[in-house]
Amino acid sequence: MRREVMMIAVLVPLAVVVGTIGWSGQALLLPAATFFPLLWARSPTRIAAALVAAGYFLAASRGLPSGVAQFFAVDLWAGLSFWVAAASSFVAVHAALWTARSGSAKARRYLLILALNGLPPLGITGWAHPLTAAGILFPGWGWWGLLALTAGLIGLVTRIGPAIAITLSGLWLWSAASGTNQILLEGWRGVDLEMGASLGRDRSLERQRHLIAFVREAAGSGAAVVVLPESALGFWTPTLERLWREELLGADVTVIAGAAVIEANGYDNVMVAIDGGGGRVLYHERMPVPVSMWRPWERWTGETGGARANLLANPVVEVAGRKIAPLICYEQLVLWPILQSMLYRPDAIVLIGNGWWTTGGNIVAIQRASAKAWSALFGVPLVISFNS
Repeated sequence: MRREVMMIAVLVPLAVVVGTIGWSGQALLLPAATFFPLLWARSPTRIAAALVAAGYFLAASRGLPSGVAQFFAVDLWAGLSFWVAAASSFVAVHAALWTARSGSAKARRYLLILALNGLPPLGITGWAHPLTAAGILFPGWGWWGLLALTAGLIGLVTRIGPAIAITLSGLWLWSAASGTNQILLEGWRGVDLEMGASLGRDRSLERQRHLIAFVREAAGSGAAVVVLPESALGFWTPTLERLWREELLGADVTVIAGAAVIEANGYDNVMVAIDGGGGRVLYHERMPVPVSMWRPWERWTGETGGARANLLANPVVEVAGRKIAPLICYEQLVLWPILQSMLYRPDAIVLIGNGWWTTGGNIVAIQRASAKAWSALFGVPLVISFNS
């Protein structure tokens, strides 16, 4: 019993360190997360495994409590409650599938954990997935790199775990020495804005003209496609479409921007594409933020107003002669949306977000780091546009 307590006292703080470093918002530090399976595998009991998983996940998602408090304008206790609730499925899976058996039995169980936390339905809250580091350790390897890291993570929970850890450390050092640069797409420009909570809520003509001015400035410097953040346009209406179409008439530029389309029982969080010929809804978000946007229980309670989850719909879309993998905000924190899109071999990843509510935290930095890692893994250019 005393030995078990001592092991917990060592493993849990190490899990916190791994979660803190790996999910600091720096792409080159993502491989730290790959050492979590080694700690989980060394847990002496099921309770210890749950505590190790909790330490890792809570450290990785440490920006959530303050972000929730800012978004809902509530006290920090509500944010802390949401933080703990978000960790529940991650912890439950790691506790339920823990086994004292070694070898292939533990390896098979960890493979199942990777799948459950990466794919719906549990993958809907599958943040901090260690496979995100594949692009840093195996840049340009594509699906083979993902397979290689999967094998490495499974190996970490077996008797040869320490040897695998040394190998991954060597790859990490090599990656840090060589660096990982963001791959850019020529002629495409992502515009970062600093409009806070007003973006998408200020629906005045003056705000739209400010956004159009940003587009004209980017187009004047050679951009053929300009990307604006999530919610930039507010509600997408025929009147708004006409305004933008008239303003872009004669300009050789296409705009991709975030907006909301009102539905009978809620709304769709979307990307729209606009040029001088008109505008259209380009992409419907597959996975809005649970609770704050996506509230699936509304269909049973009779409430309305939440965002619709399109789950496996439209993984790639075509715009300006390119096939792109679109990701809006929350989709950048979980595994399956980007992997689903990559099955279709897109020409670029286009990532938009509205992170005003994360001020003082590192959630946006984690989103950027994750996207950079996936871009590096598949060798696909990346275009990013965020509002803060």
